[in-house]
Amino acid sequence: MQTTTTPDPLPLPVPDADWTAFVQRRAADNLAAARAGVEQLAERAAGTGPATDDPAEVMARWNDIGTAIDNVAQLGELLAQTHPDEAVRTVAETCQQDADRLATEIGLDPRLYRVLAGVDADALDAAGRRVLERSLRDFRRAGVDQPEEVRDRLRALAERQVQLGQRFDKNIRDDVRSIRIAPERLAGLPADYRAAHPADADGLVTITTEYPDYQPFKTFATDAAARRALTVEFLNRAWPANDAVLTELLAVRAEQARLLGYADWADYDAEVKMVGSGSAIAGFIDRIVAEAQGPADRDRQVLLDRLRADDPAATGIDAADNAYYAEVVRRERFDVDATKVRRYFDFPAVRDGLLAVTGRLFGLRYREVTGAGGWHADVTSYDVYAHERLLGRIHLDLHPRPGKFSHAAMFPLVSGIAGRQLPEGVLLCNFPRGLMEHSQVVTLFHEFGHLVHHVLAGRHDWGRFSGVATEWDFVEAPSQMLEEWAWDPQVLGSFARDETGESIPAELVARMRQANDFGKGYFARTQMFYSSLSYLLHHERVDDITAFSQQLQRRVDAFDPIDGTHFHAGFGHLVGYTSAYYTYMWSLVIAKDMFSAFDPGNLFDAEVAGRYRDQVLAAGGSDDAAVLVERFLGRPYTVDAFSAWLAR
Repeated sequence: MQTTTTPDPLPLPVPDADWTAFVQRRAADNLAAARAGVEQLAERAAGTGPATDDPAEVMARWNDIGTAIDNVAQLGELLAQTHPDEAVRTVAETCQQDADRLATEIGLDPRLYRVLAGVDADALDAAGRRVLERSLRDFRRAGVDQPEEVRDRLRALAERQVQLGQRFDKNIRDDVRSIRIAPERLAGLPADYRAAHPADADGLVTITTEYPDYQPFKTFATDAAARRALTVEFLNRAWPANDAVLTELLAVRAEQARLLGYADWADYDAEVKMVGSGSAIAGFIDRIVAEAQGPADRDRQVLLDRLRADDPAATGIDAADNAYYAEVVRRERFDVDATKVRRYFDFPAVRDGLLAVTGRLFGLRYREVTGAGGWHADVTSYDVYAHERLLGRIHLDLHPRPGKFSHAAMFPLVSGIAGRQLPEGVLLCNFPRGLMEHSQVVTLFHEFGHLVHHVLAGRHDWGRFSGVATEWDFVEAPSQMLEEWAWDPQVLGSFARDETGESIPAELVARMRQANDFGKGYFARTQMFYSSLSYLLHHERVDDITAFSQQLQRRVDAFDPIDGTHFHAGFGHLVGYTSAYYTYMWSLVIAKDMFSAFDPGNLFDAEVAGRYRDQVLAAGGSDDAAVLVERFLGRPYTVDAFSAWLAR
């Protein structure tokens, strides 16, 4: 089926164009095409359509339907999180709902199920058989075999889940909180941060809960009371509004799972992941908690002892102090001062360095596209080439603004289909325009890993395999592995330079790595708290989510909860990841094992990097993730590399 034709990128309007009309037109055209495809398959089921029963033709039509729906859902989700005009964001949300509603209707349509169930799998190639098997599984998981009244209820639940998820995200996105403090309370913050936060007419400085404000402040501000005040505001984003939203969202998912015959949502969701079952999630969490306990207790005690040197009455440590004292310990113990390290990481140089590094690693070339259009003037676009062949287009939207997605993630804009659609992905982050923390550099590399994965896996015939289409608990592994390049002295030295042009010293990078290893045990415990909360909220019925969350944090996390805060209300991963936040750590286990194939002294080894690119990234969802990893490593993956890293 593959063709050598290279399709054109999606034409985007310029920022001040009529985006409402663009979104509505693309949604209408694609939804109409999808519905036409559905009717053609339905006619076949009724015996009133074309006489041919060619399996390849049926599957091609099925592929077209899914591609058209994705085209609407992906654009809608992206613009709902990015467009500066709230009216456009609202239209985009509606289009996403329309796409999800049609996908739900299709999954519950017995006529379409009969058509696919009647396809002769033996007449298809291996890829076609995999698409067919997965599609029939999707029908069953949607409830196509349930009585009509149950299907009606499942349809309503699916639509309500989309609406609630959008509201949960919107409440977080829109609830930007702040503290107002005297300028002298900025002590400890870098000079450029202080310069970017001048006093208002009343003599006070505003510090918001947006990441470029919040992260440096909690890390460097010496004023403990101010740190605590901002942390409390951050941990109370979207509360109380999201308390009720989350309660209903959990109830909707629980009912859906029960109607489909599963014990709970976690079991339903895990069925199509590497982990396989909800109980396996719990077992994985318990194992990581146990392995991390010794390192976590040791490093937490170091932080607490250092806190007590400043406050002898301290009996515990929490999120208002842990980042600050971790920075103090790294500065005093490892001679790593992040306020000085950041002078090597000016945003434009980091962005260009990232492109150079990933281009060299994966054999890619990026060409900036002027006049590509976009939803905001901040968006920069690049065409991605390999051996002079256009592979895809990427869009970088990397600075904060009101109404924009407030975290960091890759959003697909177009799923690549060989010869028909060019893959396009969007990186949404919220970085400063000047100097960056090294942790932000690591985040940029991480998220760019998703973007490269999306583009490299965008040349399959089947939309089912396109982009980051592996099991969801593998999705983070390639991006986590790319973080390793953001810690390599030679890699950083190629673009990290101070204002005099001096490259970051290799000896400093080595100390940074040592300093970063401090706290990995309590990092793992915190991740397992998030994972436990994600899993258990979908496994148990909870009346008071705040009380449950804080009790769970005391049991699993290395740090105490802060009274009067409501972390769950701003935990946006509960929408997309639902019960499966464990996937970050599960993926890290695999990432550490995959990285073991690289020579630390030569991270650009063309043979290893090319094999990884072709056998893991470019493969997309064309095979099970465990198979892709085994193909690359030459053996099944193990936890050995992760356990050794954690124990060091």
